[in-house]
Amino acid sequence: MYKICKTITGVLLSSALLISFNSTAQVAATKAPAELPKNWHLMDLKTDGYFGISLNQAYTFVKGKKSKTVVVATIDSGIDTAQADLKPILWVNTKEIPGNGIDDDKNGYIDDVHGWNFLGGPGGKCDFTETTEEVREYNRLKGKYETLSSAPAGSEKEFAYWEKVKLTHDATLKKANTEIQQLQPIMNALMATSGYVKKALKLQSGSSFKKADLAKITAASDTVKQSKAVWTSVFEQEGGDQTNAKIINDLSEYLAKLNNDVNPDLDARKRIVGDNPDVNDGKPYGSNLLKFADAEHGTGVAGLIGAVRNNKYGIDGVADNVRIMSIKGVPNGDEYDKDIANAIRYAVDNGAKIINMSFGKKLSPHKDWVDAAFKYAAEKNVLLIQASGNDNQDVDAQPEFPNDIFEDGSGVDADNVISVGASADKLNETLAGSFSNYGKKNVDVFAPGVKVTSVNMDAEFNTADGTSFASPITAGIAALVLEYYPNLSAKQLKQVILESAVPLTGTMVLKPGSTTEKVDFTSLSKTGGIVNAYRALLAASKLKGERGI
Repeated sequence: MYKICKTITGVLLSSALLISFNSTAQVAATKAPAELPKNWHLMDLKTDGYFGISLNQAYTFVKGKKSKTVVVATIDSGIDTAQADLKPILWVNTKEIPGNGIDDDKNGYIDDVHGWNFLGGPGGKCDFTETTEEVREYNRLKGKYETLSSAPAGSEKEFAYWEKVKLTHDATLKKANTEIQQLQPIMNALMATSGYVKKALKLQSGSSFKKADLAKITAASDTVKQSKAVWTSVFEQEGGDQTNAKIINDLSEYLAKLNNDVNPDLDARKRIVGDNPDVNDGKPYGSNLLKFADAEHGTGVAGLIGAVRNNKYGIDGVADNVRIMSIKGVPNGDEYDKDIANAIRYAVDNGAKIINMSFGKKLSPHKDWVDAAFKYAAEKNVLLIQASGNDNQDVDAQPEFPNDIFEDGSGVDADNVISVGASADKLNETLAGSFSNYGKKNVDVFAPGVKVTSVNMDAEFNTADGTSFASPITAGIAALVLEYYPNLSAKQLKQVILESAVPLTGTMVLKPGSTTEKVDFTSLSKTGGIVNAYRALLAASKLKGERGI
């Protein structure tokens, strides 16, 4: 899945000073990137100099027009339902009486006031620490095929799948072990240097510090000077208004994910949730609790879509009249196909018109279940917007899941699905996010996803990289368009978003994953452009709506 802090791990892996922080010369040599405005992703290239989505121009275009509330579902890691920038825009199931332990609306989910948690279990528990799909599948199949060199008669298809699983599993395990060896010393260094800085600032052990606080350290020992230099470099690379605690927490979460692959808890699902993820029998499971320790990602995604605008707090979301339906189905690890299929159906059945899906994985053992849910959403006129992934790979050649290349051969490019890559703030060679997946056939469009700031849990902020953020920015545009043009079908919504992304022909950019190879930006996606709210509204204004036809 895509909740990986690639920014911090990339910075730390490239900074030898953090593995052995005895030389301040290395720190001084690190060039700090220019600080970006927190709302750069909303800006306009021509008027502001940042390649955002032209949101001010969009709101000028619809000024004086009435909007209609749009329900947007986020299938993610949950949400901080008390976050001040999100609380007023949460979807409320008015047919449900909160806390009475009864399924009042008889939709199969008890007390689902703001959404549902498909990872939840009895007693307020949640299976939010998972491993990757290839690890789960390897362990499921190894007893049957591990000692075999060829397929048993009648098992040719499953054996071919096993070989793919084993190859993927071995690569994942090798990567996890390598990164643990690299990152654990870095974590130790960050913890140690953090302690010295706190002592110098006379902070309590539970307190945190930011970049600005480092200036308060004057006379100090060599160890404190070196610790200050380390954190100066880290803060400069990370940008935004990060705290040392947040940076350490992000790295800790990533290390936990790696350890989940090396030492997986394969009984967690059964022990906590109690269902069988390989049996989609329609029986209810999960809980209505949406906020857990891992809800940071889903909170940020929701904020980008519709955080309350112009309230002088937090950030401004893209859309100004939405209700966010939070569906928790994405752990720190890979999501289960069963949960995603059921989450899509839940969103559709409960009134969502747009579903954001900022997750993905390398294998999909029950792809037919998810495909059927994609088709169900299409039948009900619901738009699905998904992150293309953060592995800097060509998904035309190496697909990520879920996708709209249906297993039964019935389709390869659904009218109600948009796949989004991540772009940066400047029209130059770094425009394509270095981590972003791409594909001329299977990635539709790019959207801001580099150093994007959103709200976090408990009144905090988070600046991060990821197609996980590019996707909800696109979902926000889709919601904004549907607010003012409510008769547009899902197919038309996709049409106006893709049409309004002007191809950047001739713009040579570094190919994601490379520091030297350049490609034309138009080769990275179907449209060759970046989403634009103003142009999407303009295109929508010229269409006759087909919703309900």
